[in-house]
Amino acid sequence: MWLEWLERLKLFNKEVATALLVAGALFMEILDATVITTALPVIAADFGIAAAHLSIGVSAYLVAVTLFIPLSGYVADRFGARTIFVAAIALFTIASVLCGLSTNLVEFTLARVLQGIGGAMMVPVGRLVVFRDLPKEQLVKTVAIITWPALSAPILGPVIGGYIATHFSWQWIFYMNVPLGMLAIVATLYLLKNTKGEVGRFNLKGFLLTGLGFALFMAGIEYLASNTDKLLHAVGIIFTGLLLMILAIRHVKRAAFPLFSFDAMQYKTFRLSVYGGSVVRIALGSAPFLVPLMLQLGLDYTPVEAGSLLLWLFAGNLAIKPATTWIMNTFGFKRVLIVNGILIAAGFIALALITKNTSSLTIGIILFINGVTRSMHLTLLNTIAFADVPAHEMRDANTLSAILMQMNRGLGITLSALAIAFATFILDQHASSPDLSTFTLAMLFMAFIAFISIADSWLLSKEDGDSVLNKRKDKKQTS
Repeated sequence: MWLEWLERLKLFNKEVATALLVAGALFMEILDATVITTALPVIAADFGIAAAHLSIGVSAYLVAVTLFIPLSGYVADRFGARTIFVAAIALFTIASVLCGLSTNLVEFTLARVLQGIGGAMMVPVGRLVVFRDLPKEQLVKTVAIITWPALSAPILGPVIGGYIATHFSWQWIFYMNVPLGMLAIVATLYLLKNTKGEVGRFNLKGFLLTGLGFALFMAGIEYLASNTDKLLHAVGIIFTGLLLMILAIRHVKRAAFPLFSFDAMQYKTFRLSVYGGSVVRIALGSAPFLVPLMLQLGLDYTPVEAGSLLLWLFAGNLAIKPATTWIMNTFGFKRVLIVNGILIAAGFIALALITKNTSSLTIGIILFINGVTRSMHLTLLNTIAFADVPAHEMRDANTLSAILMQMNRGLGITLSALAIAFATFILDQHASSPDLSTFTLAMLFMAFIAFISIADSWLLSKEDGDSVLNKRKDKKQTS
């Protein structure tokens, strides 16, 4: 009742509040993928094991999220979006408590898997609730709200995790999700309707092929990065994952009741977000992993100094936000995607040119500019992806997009580790002690990846995506 009263007084906008709720859930999910990275040595000491063994706590979470995302669209239509969203938040919160209560690696890994399942249900269902009935003219503003967690969480995660582990206890990294989860559940019950969709028989074969294919593909690349001397084993895992994904695509196209479809791929703007968008997201996903390592291992910065410099990247993310809508409306998607893609590649080249004599201020400015281009590009891609997708195909488009974004996030980290491993091999260095030249090659590799993503943007017309850009749409109608 009080929400309706505030809405009448223009003090409350339900669409914006719903977008903020989903953004908060996305922030929790992404944050917990990275927040423990700087706290691993402390947690490992508590468990009495080597810190390297705790990497399974990171990978188990990412694999669980990837494995269960294909299920999200089906269960939301089957049981209702609000029901699943609340259940997912509750599971995520309970699993966070179990992580904090863990006393050994097995308990911790199982709790992280539960967290991943909650995250896999939470974020795609929340995005579906927001996008399904959203008017096209509100898409730009809403996407800008939902995009900020993907920008900030990977950067803030290591800083927050290190601070909590140093000044409090590592358990509070997970316990802090409890009040956030409870607040999100209350907000969900007020804001969301329990919308259901038409569903057929559950496609178990499609779920297993899709989930296991993605999981094995990601696990194989991570294994290759950690075990460059076991190339055949890694290639075998990667090949198995690719084979399962090919079989999954073939099955989804033929199944009577698929978990999701590829119908949205008929829209050029959505295809852009899948092909070129995936490539540039991989490059962008590498920065929160590569930059702290380069600062500490290549330039001898302390963890605190490295974390402080990384905040320049976060500042750039935030600084450009107020101008993103104006830039899109003024120049259109094609022009901005091409120019911004070139700037992203140039940003990685600038990082590759850093030497031990480069001042902290100069590094901070480079990171700030990289944060600006990073924020701009992700907002563009997330907006244009759904510009031409009709409401009745939004569920499948959202599920496919969520799967790919999760893969891109994981691949950004694993390919970074792989780039470092190959750089140390090429430079004939010891894998445990890479120097600045190692990161120079890794940054150049990411610059190349970012640059080739521009090819897809050239295929756009100047008008593609204008349906969601109010000023350009109004200009066409008056001309």
